Amino acid sequence: MSQKLKVGIVGGTGMVGQRFVQLLDQHPWFEVTAIAASASSAGKTYLESVQKRWKLATPIPEAVKNIIVQDASKVEEVAAGVDFVFCAVDMPKKEIQALEEAYAKTGTPVVSNNSAHRWTADVPMVVPEINPEHLEVIEAQRKRLGTTTGFIAVKPNCSIQSYVPALHALREFNPTTVVASTYQAISGAGKNFTDWPEMLDNVIPYIGGEEEKSEQEPLRIWGTVEDGGIVKASSPIITTQCIRVPVTDGHLATVFVKFENKPSKEEVLARWKEFQGRPQELGLPSAPKQFITYFEEENRPQTNLDRDIEGGMGVSVGRLREDSLYDFKFVGLSHNTLRGAAGGAVLIAELLKAEGYIQAK
Repeated sequence: MSQKLKVGIVGGTGMVGQRFVQLLDQHPWFEVTAIAASASSAGKTYLESVQKRWKLATPIPEAVKNIIVQDASKVEEVAAGVDFVFCAVDMPKKEIQALEEAYAKTGTPVVSNNSAHRWTADVPMVVPEINPEHLEVIEAQRKRLGTTTGFIAVKPNCSIQSYVPALHALREFNPTTVVASTYQAISGAGKNFTDWPEMLDNVIPYIGGEEEKSEQEPLRIWGTVEDGGIVKASSPIITTQCIRVPVTDGHLATVFVKFENKPSKEEVLARWKEFQGRPQELGLPSAPKQFITYFEEENRPQTNLDRDIEGGMGVSVGRLREDSLYDFKFVGLSHNTLRGAAGGAVLIAELLKAEGYIQAK
């Protein structure tokens, strides 16, 4: 009998759901035993439901091909066969909030890729290396939901992973002002070039809602736990522009930053090289050994060359220079569907298991 925790993927037929399926294949701690999606996919095998729209380069894992897709709205049925679920559904915000809370109230932990609960005060929004202490609010959330074992934890927006880790490693110098422009891959919209031929030879200088998320979500990540909720930080002031560019995967950011206590360039590079978080301390299966990698070459990091560093779970940084208006400027890069989406959520689930929040039912 398997000792692995039984996992359900709610929204398992979409692009992020497919990435969950891929990442969990042969995972040492987790085994996919349920996949749920819309009523139109329910009753089909997973292979039947996705084979004509499988978007990843690797084939559909054998272990899930014959799983019968369930109706995601039949919460009790899906929850009955799993220890916890990942959620990556495409629905209106209020419907997602209600669905995720319904799963949590069955006593089933929910690790969400969705944005719906990112600003719910007692729902932790976590980058495991940066703010694992925010998991403390789960206790208050369980009381609110009336459950002893269920809860919701969410990952933040994919765009901020390319620059927030680099800034976090420098928090001791108190960054006060940040200007960031992100150049975001089309997979961030759940598409590839077959779906979106208009993106070939094109740049679109607008991604709905992305700039607000990129400016505000870092402040929640850097916030404090107070009275069973997260109170967002008041600084730094962040302003962003988010641009869609014609690459498959990988979000790149150009960043300008001013500090209250300006570090030397040597201090910046040392902090990036030395930085480790809770996942590295615990040796979690999906944790990158080197979270932040700095490239000395003038033309790195490059999206095509460097997005897969540390299995797509590392963050790349380069071109650190002093600036005439700000203290420093640099370029950051992260893989948006690995570190930024499904992979980041898997790492959160590993942290939750290691810290005792997720257990076998």
